[in-house]
Amino acid sequence: CLYITFLWKHFCGKQKPEPLIDLGHPRISFKELRIATNGFGKGNLLGVGSVGSVYKGVLANGTLVAVKVLNLQDNSAYNSFIIECQVLSKAIHRNLIRVLTSCSNLDIKALVLEFMCNGNLEKQLHCDSIMCNIGGVCKMNLQTRLQIAIDIARGLAYLHHDCSIQVIHCDLKPSNVLLDYYMTAHVADFGNAQILSENSMHTVSSPKTIQGTLGYIAPEYGVSANVSTKGDVYSYGILLLEILTKKRPTDQMFVEGLSLRMWVSMVFPHRIAEVIDYCITHCNGGATDERWQCLIEMTRV
Repeated sequence: CLYITFLWKHFCGKQKPEPLIDLGHPRISFKELRIATNGFGKGNLLGVGSVGSVYKGVLANGTLVAVKVLNLQDNSAYNSFIIECQVLSKAIHRNLIRVLTSCSNLDIKALVLEFMCNGNLEKQLHCDSIMCNIGGVCKMNLQTRLQIAIDIARGLAYLHHDCSIQVIHCDLKPSNVLLDYYMTAHVADFGNAQILSENSMHTVSSPKTIQGTLGYIAPEYGVSANVSTKGDVYSYGILLLEILTKKRPTDQMFVEGLSLRMWVSMVFPHRIAEVIDYCITHCNGGATDERWQCLIEMTRV
């Protein structure tokens, strides 16, 4: 994570200081949420996850928000809601999604989050080529991808080392990284997160099975209940390779023992051009010597 930050400073210049963000909105009622989301209408539906749905909404004061409504028929939804509330009430950083308020009663469990107009990294990375270009300029160019990688690394570093509670995300993947108007990345969806005890030394035995996502979850989670910061670092490495290659770790080409990591390793570093996403190497002036060096160093991470 620190090495990615160094790469950004070297290739793309210095960054402005990053102030922490504030919470400060009052609780919201179920009635207000219904009005804000047009009755939780299909036209406002942004997406459906494993434990609930997310709707676009407009509060009475005009604030555009995303409303995450938990599916109370799912036994794990309540626990996910509690964990997410615990994490987001303590973890406040510019590269983490910000919770504005919540609504909790017998009928509904919902989180009101800041709205991210550029959706998630999954959609931006794997979108149709026409939609990914603005005026002939590729939206997901090398500089944007490097900045996104930096943002995610900073968010994770904060969760692991600088937050008042130590948090392991446990489900880092492109769809859980949201992008704002400026394409700044915000790590989101803490429903599977683990909060470590003060004396855990970066590892703790989890009381529940780690849910994770196939392809991104650390292999050791399949045989051990020990949750570690190393698990998030593994997921980050896979995510970084996907950012550079535009290949999901679950792509159908990865069969018979071949994995995304192995595929990249086979050509690193001299034939790295064979696996890097076309948009990086051919759009916006192509890949200069300096950009190639940046790509090699990012892949090395």
